[in-house]
Amino acid sequence: MTTTTAEPMIRTTSVPNSEGPWQRAGHQFLRQRSAIIGLVVIGLLAFTAIFAPFIAPNDPIGVLLGKEAGIVKRSGPCIHLFGCPADQPQHMMGVDGNFRDLFSRIIYGARLSLLTGFMTVSISLVMGVLLGAVAGYLGGWLDNLIMRLLDVLLAFPFLLLAIAIVSILGPGLLNAMLGIAIVSVPAYARVIRASVLTVREEDYVLAARAIGVPPTRILLGHIMPNAVSPLIVQATLGIGTAILDVAALSFLGLGAQPPTPEWGSMLSAERNQVFTAPHLVFLPGLAIMLTVLGFNLLGDGLRDALDPRLKR
Repeated sequence: MTTTTAEPMIRTTSVPNSEGPWQRAGHQFLRQRSAIIGLVVIGLLAFTAIFAPFIAPNDPIGVLLGKEAGIVKRSGPCIHLFGCPADQPQHMMGVDGNFRDLFSRIIYGARLSLLTGFMTVSISLVMGVLLGAVAGYLGGWLDNLIMRLLDVLLAFPFLLLAIAIVSILGPGLLNAMLGIAIVSVPAYARVIRASVLTVREEDYVLAARAIGVPPTRILLGHIMPNAVSPLIVQATLGIGTAILDVAALSFLGLGAQPPTPEWGSMLSAERNQVFTAPHLVFLPGLAIMLTVLGFNLLGDGLRDALDPRLKR
């Protein structure tokens, strides 16, 4: 008689990944050096904008004439630690043509540029998402009507149309933001419409329709949360573009009006001094470049993290 010994059976079970899609996207984002650089640049810019009253040594619109002896119009940067004579007033980035401290104006310009960028994108994002989501979900004649109207806006050159809108509304920073926001609506509407057209054919959306879920609840609760990933990337890139466009309108005299410390208007005021006082043109331009670069790097990082087709 033979006896068999029953050996214990070991089951190997795979532990499911507890990370959600947003956690995985966050880890993917943090593995990209360019995205981290963009995040650091924007973080420093936000810190500068928030604490501008404590960082700026002078009033950004206050005239220094009479407050300090020996001040020279359009004088260059002067820092005592780096060899500037002790008998000269210290100004880290020099003085502009109106005897104002350039460093203080650039610091406060960061606050204004961030505000204009976020406000412009917020306005265009709300209008674009509303039009694109309705057009993509309902379809039919309403979709054709909305998209043809947006195609008319796309037929005009971007900056030229913004200049026309601001010329009608009148010069000013608020009107410049509104003009840039209006001409940016088609980009956001087309992005969200394409996402909605893709998501609305998913099984869970069809199942919600089959059990009688109201269309508004399907759009807001089922489709939109799964269609916003491309919109986040587009909005992040759009902030840098909006800052650049508002600065361009201010350079043309249609945006921020003097003595508002805005980088584009600062470039416009000193554009004829590019050879005699290059720091007055170079430093505001460098601030615009670094800000736009930071948002572009951040947007590229978000695109790589949120787009599953680009994940390795």
